[in-house]
Amino acid sequence: MPATRVVSDRPAVRVPDLSLPDFLLRAADDRPDAPAVIDAASGRTVTYGELRRDVRRCAVGLRRRGMRPGDVLAIVAPNSPEWLVACLGAMAAGGMVSGINPLYTADEIAPQLRDHGARFLLTIPPFLSLVRSAAAGGVEPDIMVLGEAPDDGAGATPFADVLAAGEGGHLPGGLVDPAVDLALLPYSSGTTGLAKGVMLTHRAMVTNVEQMQAVMALSPADRSVAAAPFFHAVGLVVVAGVTLRAGGTVVTLPRFEVDAYLAAIAEYRVTVSVVVPPIVLAMARHPAVDRYDLSSLRLLGSGAAPLGADLQQECAARIGCPVGQGYGMTEAVAAIALFDADLPVVPGSVGMLLPGVEARIVDVMTGADLPAGETGELVVRGPQLMAGYLNNAEATAATIDADGWLHTGDLARFDADGNLFVDDRLKELVKVKGLQVAPAELEALLRTHPAVADAAVIPVPDERAGERPKAVVVASGPVDAEAILAFVAARVAPHKRITEVAFVEAIPTSPSGKILRRLLVAQDRAGALSAERPMVAP
Repeated sequence: MPATRVVSDRPAVRVPDLSLPDFLLRAADDRPDAPAVIDAASGRTVTYGELRRDVRRCAVGLRRRGMRPGDVLAIVAPNSPEWLVACLGAMAAGGMVSGINPLYTADEIAPQLRDHGARFLLTIPPFLSLVRSAAAGGVEPDIMVLGEAPDDGAGATPFADVLAAGEGGHLPGGLVDPAVDLALLPYSSGTTGLAKGVMLTHRAMVTNVEQMQAVMALSPADRSVAAAPFFHAVGLVVVAGVTLRAGGTVVTLPRFEVDAYLAAIAEYRVTVSVVVPPIVLAMARHPAVDRYDLSSLRLLGSGAAPLGADLQQECAARIGCPVGQGYGMTEAVAAIALFDADLPVVPGSVGMLLPGVEARIVDVMTGADLPAGETGELVVRGPQLMAGYLNNAEATAATIDADGWLHTGDLARFDADGNLFVDDRLKELVKVKGLQVAPAELEALLRTHPAVADAAVIPVPDERAGERPKAVVVASGPVDAEAILAFVAARVAPHKRITEVAFVEAIPTSPSGKILRRLLVAQDRAGALSAERPMVAP
């Protein structure tokens, strides 16, 4: 049989030589009064003309505060129209943006701030003490706050003042070379290990948005709801990016709550929603769904984590519109494959390769191409791949080889029609509600407990979250599961919390010392790691 080497049958997209802000705001030329963003929490509407004006004001205001090309703006805030204004404004000024999960603890935020050395940081008043604590002893960013700074907000500038300072100012040309300058610096654990800054150029992001639009074919009449956070690729690129590129309307939600999400779809006649699997589960089974008019919804997309074919079909039957899947990595901006809304959905498939993307299925052990139909590691190549990991050439080389192939760490296969199925993961990340949890990070934390000699973290299935982390612990002193759960919960964001503990005599490792997590996963699925028993050192 011939080897599996698949190339998208769609023609490669034409990519304009524009920065991401200029590219996404082109609708302001012809339709300045059309709604670009609606804040569902307040009902406030921002038109394309207003959005472009505020992005320019933000860019000028940031430059007057000292932003120069290559500087980083970190954003620790929930979704809002101002999140997009600040993001695109910093990019227009030649800076790059790094979104941070606002549910992170200070200890989780601090390494990211130190790694990219953020010179500017945008947050909201309730998070001021959090970001100050994260920045203490490291970088000292210029902190801006959405809304009024509280009485104890010394040193925090209202974002409105930044916009006002940019009113009527001139933005020099030539601040951005789309092919080489970085626009976004999200953090990803890649195929394994701790989080690393993913360097994404303007050109890569514009390319990926064009690739998705070639398949999604959104129009100015489309409205999408940003239930996924903007610090995540699904929220910022798949939802906001593709919708703005099409001249449609983005409806922002500050956080996901079932009733608020359903009310936004009903009130603003949302036509497209791209979400993570736990939201698909809610759409399929939550009783609140029956209380809202969802008839405007013409397609629901799911990404960021696996979605079972049965749940996919169950949801589609309940809400009366197609439910398709996509597949991607932060290292490829957002998407690599996507379902085509003009074709029947293939349950369980994550769609077909985007235009300009090619893929191979290779043997995990040898790296040789496998025959068509067999399962192996998916490796991909395309024009939207990252420039590399920030300050980490070794990890970059381990992920993208000398021929430009990105090794995804996912086990996958193609059917005869080019539909991609992702069967399992070689990479050891735990995906909780579409968010990455790096086992290495939790293992390092567990080993700081005085009664833990060694630890490993593995994923266990969870119907609502997709997966959740389980700790496998070697105890060095008196300790029980509840103590370990509480120890971790006090130090990490909610989605990273350990939910189960198993005690063992030793953690299995390879001759080189690497934890054999896949062996632990197999033991857990066989029921060998089900007992939670306190261990006492002899």
